[in-house]
Amino acid sequence: MLVLGDAHATTPDRRRALFAAYRAADADVALQAGDLMYYDLPYPTYFIGGNNEDFDVIDALRHGRVRSDDVANATLLHSTVEDVQGLRVAGLSGNYAPTQFEKPRAMLHGDRRRHFVRDDVERAKALSDVDVFLAHEAPHGLPVTEEYEVGCQYIDEILDALDPDLCLVGHHHEHAESTYGDTRVVGLEPTWKSYYELDPETLAVTRRDTPSA
Repeated sequence: MLVLGDAHATTPDRRRALFAAYRAADADVALQAGDLMYYDLPYPTYFIGGNNEDFDVIDALRHGRVRSDDVANATLLHSTVEDVQGLRVAGLSGNYAPTQFEKPRAMLHGDRRRHFVRDDVERAKALSDVDVFLAHEAPHGLPVTEEYEVGCQYIDEILDALDPDLCLVGHHHEHAESTYGDTRVVGLEPTWKSYYELDPETLAVTRRDTPSA
């Protein structure tokens, strides 16, 4: 199973790198941790929305009304869970903004649609039997290098509620590993640097260099 971090695939170079990772992995299915920004994909991909997306596409995927030829093989995880090669895979779309968190999602407009709200978190916490959780924000304890304290209490709460075996995190553009409770946490490098392979039986995660496009 292919695992991908941020792609930011709005430029030709980034898009070529994304497709190079798909080719190199030669998998049947992929998981992606946000900031995808390109949705016509080679094979089925389960992803979360990040803080950089085409939010019209993300909204359409949320509501099951995609009609565009530019969207293929893309399934959005938005406080939802899917069965993927024997794994229960769930995800929370968006990033945290304290000024938006208590609002109903319908009140988020424009780029503010990038954020998750309390209802999204509560719906995620109500899921069951989750093996792998995708998040764009990190739980506390992931050792990535930022100019601010990394760790979102609401991701902590979700992991406390679901106790998944594995949490895959995008956003920080850096490989890092930690544990949160009994959950192994892996922060993913962006696709133009690395791709990852996930063994569905053991949940082993292997990082590989993305080949030149």
